[in-house]
Amino acid sequence: MQLKVNGRTVTVPADWRDESLLNVLREPLGLVGTKFGCGAGLCGACTVLLDGEAVRSCVLPVTNVGNAAVTTIEGLSSSGTLHPVQQAWLDVAVPQCGYCQAGQIMSTVALLRRMPRPDDTQIDSALAGNLCRCGTQQRIRQAVKRTAGIAT
Repeated sequence: MQLKVNGRTVTVPADWRDESLLNVLREPLGLVGTKFGCGAGLCGACTVLLDGEAVRSCVLPVTNVGNAAVTTIEGLSSSGTLHPVQQAWLDVAVPQCGYCQAGQIMSTVALLRRMPRPDDTQIDSALAGNLCRCGTQQRIRQAVKRTAGIAT
C-alpha cells in the first residue's frame, strides 16, 4: 500500500495497514508533528489535510486514504520557508504549550483555502473543533487575520 504524503509517495509497511492514519504518520513514517490528543476525533490535535480538507487522522483508517494527498504540518513549508500561516503564528506569538498548534495551523490552512478573508464568526466556527487548553484563541484569531491580510 502506498500513500501520497507531503508530495512524496511512501510505502505503508504491511503490519501498519490496520492502523489509523495518525499512527502510520507518526510511527513508521516518523512525521511526529501531528499529535495524538483524544483519539476520538474531538480535539483536533491530529488534524492533517486530505486533498486540502482538514480531517482528523486519529479516526481515519489508513486504508481509507486511497489516492488522496495527505499534507502534514511538516509538508507546509517549502525550500526552508515557512508557510504564511506558520509565519503568522510566530509573528503573533500564538503558541503557549504548543501541543494543539499543528492541528490549529492545518485547520487554518484549510479555512483560508475555502475562504480567503474570513470574519470572526467564520474563523471561530472553522476552528471550534480544535481545542486549546492554554486559551490562545484570541492570538489564533489574530494570526488567521494576519495571514488573510485583515487588519486587527
